[in-house]
Amino acid sequence: MALKPVDSSAEAASSASAGMIERSHESVVQVRSWGRGTGAGVIWDKDGLVLTNHHVVSGGRRDARIRVVLHDGRTFGAEIVKRDRNLDLALLRIEDGYLPAAPVGDSDVLRVGELVYAIGHPWGRLGTVTAGIVSGLGVVRRPGGRAPYIQSDVALAPGNSGGPLLNARGEVVGINAMIFGRLALSVPSNVALAWVAGEERRPRLGVRVLPVELPTSLRRANPGVPETGLMIAAVEGAAGRAGLLVGDVLLGLDDGASHDAESLPDAIARAGDAVRLRVMRGGRISFMDLNLGAPGRVA
Repeated sequence: MALKPVDSSAEAASSASAGMIERSHESVVQVRSWGRGTGAGVIWDKDGLVLTNHHVVSGGRRDARIRVVLHDGRTFGAEIVKRDRNLDLALLRIEDGYLPAAPVGDSDVLRVGELVYAIGHPWGRLGTVTAGIVSGLGVVRRPGGRAPYIQSDVALAPGNSGGPLLNARGEVVGINAMIFGRLALSVPSNVALAWVAGEERRPRLGVRVLPVELPTSLRRANPGVPETGLMIAAVEGAAGRAGLLVGDVLLGLDDGASHDAESLPDAIARAGDAVRLRVMRGGRISFMDLNLGAPGRVA
């Protein structure tokens, strides 16, 4: 029986992946938090910044005893620089000389079907690697708000939290955060970069909305009005300063596109500081020009 020749291109690709993983291990640490067990982390900056999940270190105070174990076995005490429960991110600092920081990729160019890898310490098995594909990109609801996520089918287990999600080039494109059924959810690298840099704040309207079906007569009299609007159930912040009231119905932005409760915050964020809303109040449709940092006016 003749043996099939080895596919040299496949062998080279496999060898390149293995080499990439070996190099990436140097930037992955173990995070031990008193009272919370262990998780993983990524060396984010060569001067001692380590990124992990909020829930990995959430059991203690800001001065809680946290230890970071490097790939070579060295162990350091760490302080919490800042943390965010909604994004499930925490930034730690350790005192050491040069550290092998991980290269960070652009999560905005990720595509569904792209190959990704996870490195972590599931069940205490240090440096375990799993592979999968990106299966979805979107936004997930969390206590306190919404957060972007990368969904993949890499295998995660306790001990993976805070570890990196890598693309095929070995760049960090996500921070592994939680398991959802058989799927993994990760914080996109661009979200993490902005948060570490202090740029995580986004324009926010400041309303709580409920979907309501609009009458056919209204839609006939006003072409372009959607079948469903968003009735304001609570107002705060910029929306309150602008004069929006409980009971007003949002019909969408002035570009004619309608939005549901899930997509409205992202549409507001993309619009920037100035946004024009279509609003129905007392059966009358008008436009509201809103500056998210100052009062708006009804036109």
